[in-house]
Amino acid sequence: MLKNALRAAALLALVAAVAAPVAVAAPVSAEVPAPTPTLRSSLKGEGRMEYPVPDEEVRFSVDARATYGAGSVSTRSAGTFRLSHSYPAKGGEPAKTFWGEFKVDCLRTGGPTATVTGTLVRTSPGHPWQDLLDPHFRMGVSFLVPPKGRGPSRIGLSGGTLKGEPLLTKCMAPAADARIVEGGFALRDRR
Repeated sequence: MLKNALRAAALLALVAAVAAPVAVAAPVSAEVPAPTPTLRSSLKGEGRMEYPVPDEEVRFSVDARATYGAGSVSTRSAGTFRLSHSYPAKGGEPAKTFWGEFKVDCLRTGGPTATVTGTLVRTSPGHPWQDLLDPHFRMGVSFLVPPKGRGPSRIGLSGGTLKGEPLLTKCMAPAADARIVEGGFALRDRR
């Protein structure tokens, strides 16, 4: 009889030893994590940038927007930007304006700064880019848009890569080093 009691006690101890960790590991409740908020940024405006040749004019316009999920990389970017360079009449040649229009493939924002990249989709007739650069090359543009009264906006342009060279990486641009001397930009950081 003592043997049966000892066997029963041993069996109960074994069952308790196996079941206890399972009970501790079982979830208390099935909470669903909160969805990641969708954030949006935008950059709009146009301006004339400072240029070292006084009688030439370089202008830039942008209308870009982005959607962000978790992290700092946009999940979707859209819009356009346009760069134009005007030359005065000289040596019997008429005045010229060359322009290029780009489809935005990245907008990244952070505080008063933004970076936009895009691929070339159209140029003015006879633009030198048609001969020098690959079609659909990527350009990167950076912006500094300080709060009102805190100095001028600034812009930085990457330029294009020559034919046969690798394209600029998406979402990359140089420092915003040229002042905007006319016009301006409105930047709405992730909200």
